[in-house]
Amino acid sequence: MNQVEETMSYVYKNPNAPIEDRIKDLVSRMTLQEKVGQMTQIELCVATLDDVRNLSIGTLFTFFCSTIIDPCSFRASTPPTFKLYIWSMVSGGGKEPLEKAMASDWAETIDRFQQAAVDSRLGIPLAYGIDAVHGNNRFYGATIFPHNIGLGATGDADLAQRIGAAVALEVRASGIHFNFAPCVAVCRDPRWGRCYESFSEDTNIVRKMTSIITGLQGQPPVGHSKGYPFVAGRYNVIACAKHFVGDGGTEKGINEGNTISSYDELESIHMAPYLDCLYKGVSTVMASYSSWNGCKLHAHHFLLTEILKGKLGFKGFLISDWKALDRLSEPRGSNYRRCVYTAINAGIDMVMVPYRYKQFIEDLISLVESGEIQMTRIDDAVERILRVKFVAGLFEYPFSDRSLLDTIGCKLHRELAREAVRKSLVLLKNGKNPGKPFLPLEKNAERVLIAGTHANNLGYQCGGWTRYWQGSSGRITTGTTILDAFREVMGEKTEVIYEKYPSPNTLSGQNFSFAIVGVGEEPYAESAGDNSELVIPLNGSELISTIADRIPTLVILISGRPLVIEPWLLEKMDALVAAWLPGTEGRGITDVVFGDYEFEGRLPMTWFRTTEELPINKGDNSCDPLFPLGFGLTYKKENLQSK
Repeated sequence: MNQVEETMSYVYKNPNAPIEDRIKDLVSRMTLQEKVGQMTQIELCVATLDDVRNLSIGTLFTFFCSTIIDPCSFRASTPPTFKLYIWSMVSGGGKEPLEKAMASDWAETIDRFQQAAVDSRLGIPLAYGIDAVHGNNRFYGATIFPHNIGLGATGDADLAQRIGAAVALEVRASGIHFNFAPCVAVCRDPRWGRCYESFSEDTNIVRKMTSIITGLQGQPPVGHSKGYPFVAGRYNVIACAKHFVGDGGTEKGINEGNTISSYDELESIHMAPYLDCLYKGVSTVMASYSSWNGCKLHAHHFLLTEILKGKLGFKGFLISDWKALDRLSEPRGSNYRRCVYTAINAGIDMVMVPYRYKQFIEDLISLVESGEIQMTRIDDAVERILRVKFVAGLFEYPFSDRSLLDTIGCKLHRELAREAVRKSLVLLKNGKNPGKPFLPLEKNAERVLIAGTHANNLGYQCGGWTRYWQGSSGRITTGTTILDAFREVMGEKTEVIYEKYPSPNTLSGQNFSFAIVGVGEEPYAESAGDNSELVIPLNGSELISTIADRIPTLVILISGRPLVIEPWLLEKMDALVAAWLPGTEGRGITDVVFGDYEFEGRLPMTWFRTTEELPINKGDNSCDPLFPLGFGLTYKKENLQSK
């Protein structure tokens, strides 16, 4: 028997065999250690080539970690006394990337780990994951799209699908197969630090925008079985619907908090988008850090197993969040064996460890050998993980496709991001007097003042999850700021004066046609963004007031959620635009404010008057919001909410 014939005798290696037959064959050949390895996902910074080659590590990820990782460096290690079989890796959050590491460097790194996996006993390929939540946002030069709240303001399902396809290309270009996106949380309280990761407070809007999954993974064929994972091909990625379930409904908007509701309310508000995800063939689902009525989701057998896998028919795999098992005990990380027992029996299939993988593997093997976790539970998890890898074509095409490298930050994707920006802008005020609109602006104005903390700060414009977990300030990547965009568009004879904080002499001594003031939130992510006050940071209100007292002023608010706008301040503004967190393409803003395109955005969140009203959502009759859900003016003076 030659090598080809021998390979084809292994059903799991035959690309023409039915996927379920391949799964059954491969599982039958695996040891317990290899099965447990499939369930283990570790961070790149602790991964070694020896672990992958000799110990069969197979799932990695990259988060945004706290120290620099050189993607071109590789470490070898002495194998421990017991065997590890880990088939997943991840790049996570906290570690700075090298300032301008190329995607080709990352592709080379991942390919080397992939080669080690392919050279292991069974040759099961790696699935490498990353949080590309609004573009391949970890990498310098990638296209950064508006965060989900901005996409929710567009209400454009086709746009979301096209963005998903573009993101998939830029992710695959760097050798990565697995994207921990989209977040399909229904944010019911803007105090939540992840509000901008939600498309809307309205379940129907969130359901509509799950079309991004068909962009990331591809469009399933007619008749595709609901709940069965689907990935169209090598230009697509494994998507992940997160965070199951109710993470946007926690009490007081506290991240990782407690959602108090009946099951019917949980199902109708927070679970409904997952039905759409399953119909679209989403391959993975991530459990939430949060709790439902006091029980943590990572320990919730009823919701994870009986509902998601049983009632809803999900056939992909369920992955934990970062170090989520550590959060199942107090103090965090204590009694780890019990945490492993609880989460795996609840229905978690793959665990984002990310560092304690040796202890995790030891504990899980011990729990199986003692009978505390049944082998059927392990086999179920492994079958689900392998199903996704087979569906994604990783066995046939495990390595990166360098022909895709030119897609990263390409003109076509940046034009798509620019389109998304202009469609996401919500016009909240246009003129102080009825019948006398302030916008559109005049491109050939004589003298213009551009000011504010966010007028020339690309990092602020992109928000969190951009290059770094919490985001950062300044020119953190390539793109166009608000100031850049205005300078490109204004007439040759227009004098554009930029001062972040204009001096009294500037404000009093020159005859400005108008002022553009960019203010808003500093970048943040997750719990660091929890905010009970929601005032405009960095003295934004005072800056607006000072300038608007002297110069006709357009305020561009850069934020991941509605913020407090006092009535007296709103009166001073001549125009107000909610630009959300638009990303790298500032020209999308000038496209609209100069009248080349119409305002199309509608509020995806109710804009409260005071934080004492919160939470406030559509249908609440106890409060009168500043602007209701769906509000948005146009140049035709229409309120889009009435359409």
